Order: sequence, then structure tokens, then C-alpha cells
Amino acid sequence: MTFDWANIIGLAGSAMMVVAYAYSNIAKQMNFVFFNLLNLVGSLLLIWSLTVHFNLASMALEIVWTLIALLGLVKAMKRKSA
Repeated sequence: MTFDWANIIGLAGSAMMVVAYAYSNIAKQMNFVFFNLLNLVGSLLLIWSLTVHFNLASMALEIVWTLIALLGLVKAMKRKSA
């Protein structure tokens, strides 16, 4: 395995998603905008990485993860503005 830009960006995306998960387990009060934004950006970075080093199962998972994060972000933004 080589550490090219695609791998570095993919690792950064993975790290963001792990931070989001840790945050969801540690936070006394969740900031859902922050949580979903971390997941969204992390999944998009992983998708970019997967366009270089393709894996169908991982790509499918990241697309679903992106959609869930987008829905959660929209819901959190609506709740925050209300």
C-alpha cells in the first residue's frame, strides 16, 4: 500500500467519522449540526478516495452514509432555525 493523496484524504475522512462517533458517545448534549457535518464531510472525503481506489461495497456504504448525514443535517438546521 502506498500513501498517496487518495489514501491520506480517505484516512482524514475516516478520522472525521470516528471523531463524530466518539463525540456522540461523550457529549453531554449533542450538537446535531456538528455531528452530521462531521459525518457528511468524512463520507465525502472517503467517496473521493474511493474514486481513486474503488471498492463497490465501501462506495455503497459511503453513499448511504452521505445521504443519512445530509438528511440529519437538514433536520438539525430546521430545528435550530425554529
